[in-house]
Amino acid sequence: MSKQRRYKFNPDTLAYEIHKIPIKARFSKGFILFLLSIATSVGYYYLYTQYFSMETPKLLSIKRSNDELANRLELINRRFESANRTLVTLQMRDNYVYRPIFGMEEIPQDVRNAGFGGVDRYSHLENFERSGILSKTAFNLDLLYKKAYVQSRSFDDVSLLAKNADEMTLCIPAIPPVNIASSKIRYSSSFGYRRDPFHGDFRMHTGIDLSGPVGEPIFATGNGKVIEVGYDFFGYGNFVLIDHGYGYKTRYAHLKNASVTIGRVVRRGEELGIMGNTGRSKGPHLHYEVIYRNKPVNPQNYYNRDINQEEFFNLLTPKS
Repeated sequence: MSKQRRYKFNPDTLAYEIHKIPIKARFSKGFILFLLSIATSVGYYYLYTQYFSMETPKLLSIKRSNDELANRLELINRRFESANRTLVTLQMRDNYVYRPIFGMEEIPQDVRNAGFGGVDRYSHLENFERSGILSKTAFNLDLLYKKAYVQSRSFDDVSLLAKNADEMTLCIPAIPPVNIASSKIRYSSSFGYRRDPFHGDFRMHTGIDLSGPVGEPIFATGNGKVIEVGYDFFGYGNFVLIDHGYGYKTRYAHLKNASVTIGRVVRRGEELGIMGNTGRSKGPHLHYEVIYRNKPVNPQNYYNRDINQEEFFNLLTPKS
């Protein structure tokens, strides 16, 4: 099939002749049509998206994907919060149950959350869409990781001490410091507030007083290390302070003299000195203190007050 031809009347020859359009004119016309089509497309797009507030299918697909990812991040954050509540429960048990059993100091909350205050470490996320949820997710993840790490290390420490539980039982001050079954020994003052024997006002008494004759032997109530031997003229007189580890210390005061020196490792039932009347005292007696985690506690809660002499001397016998 031949191409369609265009004819044009020539008044000079009074005849129809084949009309040829120059290539340049053809190209110009085609280019103009191309530009018009582009302009028309841009115009339709502008009206579609701006004037009628409608979105393209591709943009709709991207937004749906974005919303789905945001929902997943919200779900992850809720799981983080649930895991954090569980971890907080473990922290409370660790601080108030597990660690105190072995005389360990509780881990402060600022240590468990260390590294998450002050500096804004998530500023690089501010330029992203939904930067709030991104920063929240990153923060929750970092905080959970930090808490889990600290808690894991704490459990490692508790586990190590649990393996040495036998040693711990020997270190806890669990026997009387003198032979309380003897008729020569009597309780002269208990733990707590009492009327001061020198001034008459009520003051806290941080130990117990056991009266007896000068020269009565005083014994270590648990394995430990002597960390202080001294003399306090206006207070304890001659005294010995032992660190038993696991948070426990014991003090033996108003001694006539001490038979141990600083740095000496002593065993439960080992003699530390003899009863005296030194320092701020109105008669021969032993002032005995149990200090747990740097706070005085009632020593009578740590030994059997109904012990007889045979049981007491059996406890003094060092176990090899």
